[in-house]
Amino acid sequence: MKDDEVISLDDEGERQMDASDELLQMATPSALLTLDGAIRSLNAAMARALGRSVEQCVGRGFGDLLPPSQLTAVRSLVAHAATTKTVAMRVLEFPGPGTAPVVCLVEARPVSDPVGESLVWVHSLNAGNDLGALLIPFRLAVKAANLGLCMYSPQERELEWLGGAPALAALFPKASMSLSEVVRRVHLDDRGALRRLAGSTAARSPWIRLRFLTERDGWHLLVCRARRLILGPGGPERVFGVIRDDTRSEARRRRAKDALSAERQRADEIAAFSSALMTAVTEQEVRQVVLTRLAATFGGTGAAIAFITQGRLRVSSDAGIPMPVAALQGLPLDAPSALPHVIRTGEPQFIPNQEDYIRRWPHGAMAPYFDQLGSGFAISITSLSPIGDQPLGAWLVTYDSEHHSSPDERALMGTLADLAGQALKRVSLQEARVELATALQQTMLPTLPEHLPGLEVAARYRPSRDGLDIGGDWYDAFVMPDGAVALEIGDAQGHDVDAAAFMGQVRASMRAIAAHEPGPATVLARTNELLVTIGAARFASCTMLRIDPGDGRVTGASAGHVPLLYARDDGSHSIHELPGGPVLGVVLGTEYGEETFALHEDSALVMVTDGVVEGPGLTLEAGLERAGTLAGAALHDGLNAEETADRLLDAAVAVDHLDDVAVLVIRRA
Repeated sequence: MKDDEVISLDDEGERQMDASDELLQMATPSALLTLDGAIRSLNAAMARALGRSVEQCVGRGFGDLLPPSQLTAVRSLVAHAATTKTVAMRVLEFPGPGTAPVVCLVEARPVSDPVGESLVWVHSLNAGNDLGALLIPFRLAVKAANLGLCMYSPQERELEWLGGAPALAALFPKASMSLSEVVRRVHLDDRGALRRLAGSTAARSPWIRLRFLTERDGWHLLVCRARRLILGPGGPERVFGVIRDDTRSEARRRRAKDALSAERQRADEIAAFSSALMTAVTEQEVRQVVLTRLAATFGGTGAAIAFITQGRLRVSSDAGIPMPVAALQGLPLDAPSALPHVIRTGEPQFIPNQEDYIRRWPHGAMAPYFDQLGSGFAISITSLSPIGDQPLGAWLVTYDSEHHSSPDERALMGTLADLAGQALKRVSLQEARVELATALQQTMLPTLPEHLPGLEVAARYRPSRDGLDIGGDWYDAFVMPDGAVALEIGDAQGHDVDAAAFMGQVRASMRAIAAHEPGPATVLARTNELLVTIGAARFASCTMLRIDPGDGRVTGASAGHVPLLYARDDGSHSIHELPGGPVLGVVLGTEYGEETFALHEDSALVMVTDGVVEGPGLTLEAGLERAGTLAGAALHDGLNAEETADRLLDAAVAVDHLDDVAVLVIRRA
């Protein structure tokens, strides 16, 4: 039955009935209501159905005397009868004599009393010949919710399937089954819970989980809840079970858990690799870090690292390298081989198999050994210095089968190789460990994506005290798999080597998680869980936005970070406080809120770290107002995102900031 089943009055019914005591003389529950649902009068049967005396009912709202879940249905029923002047029917629940409510089919029709006042007469209909009609609303509700519904008869100990989601109906071979047959299909460890569910005397049971064996495709994880109902006044009591199949969602949860575990492990390995490179103070320590960690980090079977001495290669390898390193020792930089080429040009080489290597380097010095390696051999070579810089060397990872490096793997290998190159430079110049951390921080700040349709994005970063102190400020911007643009800005606790390493760990983790979980609130929650689980000794604040370049829809969340600034081309601005939660890495199980709003054309969002808006004699509130005024004026003057970011950064430096500063400007053109 739908929300209201309406039956037009016949000719006799169309004449308004006299609302007299005759309407209340019937044996079934009956009452006269005012048009706003208050009880004018009722018979003793209706008072008993409502669980009160007649005196306690008169003047009260009819819906107020029923279970709270029925209030909306009662109002709809009365209003329909009163306004359409037709008969309306609906299934309602009345308080039962025990814990189970009584389900009744109730009719409402318009009447008038002897003085002409319009009333609504409601009374229970006898559905004894069609008890199934009382169940139609429940069947429609569970089907809409993609659930299943069954009915258990305690006397017959039979379970009858009533309908719902087709996929759930397919789990049961027959329309009805004995309780013993159902029990046999339930996992041995879950049978006690099923029996307690069937025998519960409560009106509504808690949800229980049990494993159910199907004939078609094995075990399913079902989540069930029981509810007792009496079908009509004086009718039979039945136990109704609502069923949800969580098999697929549980499998997804397990896959997500496994993926999160892998993410944690990988993030831990990357963080350990980065930290070890940062703390290396000699060339020997750099070599040791690379040869012990490189192959494992990228799933290879062997690794080697080559340095340059007087224009020739000096090569070291781990025990897993499959070719004699002596063949490479002392090669000149102009040798026709992949390794010297990478060192000489700075261009990485990702070679998936032996055939591709020989095609690229037919005269390469390593080629004579390929006959011994097999056609599946693969190699990735990355320079330790950027293109155009003084050559420092290169490292290589070997694989014992064909291997195609993903873009993320190539980017990470390049980032870590740059970090190793920076370590070598610092070692050669005997620079301090803190300056090495600065190189890490600068390396991990990304290059912003170009040509974002409809958006201009610009970022600026400046360390505190001209780079002599190390901070954990960072920003990131990247295109997500669905075409939306993700932007984030954050501030890791501290001003030292560990702060820089922790910053890189947080940024890499958020980017990895965002590839699978696009919602900012979910990314923050997963990152927080990761940091707390691995026992990170630091915390970080962060704001993350997800922007649809097409319509400017922005979804954002904050983890204890500085509010956003919203600037407009008329020169105005506002401070936008995003929902969210505490800083990352402190409280396990934190859930973060998020908000969606519009970024209008010729407007801009400004994301900053606290160094931009706080300083000596400058409170956060005053700093936000100052930065917002600057951003609004920049847009009003027609400046683009790059020029706006410069103006904000210059203003922060001018007030003698003590902290790192980072600015990210997003303008919708």
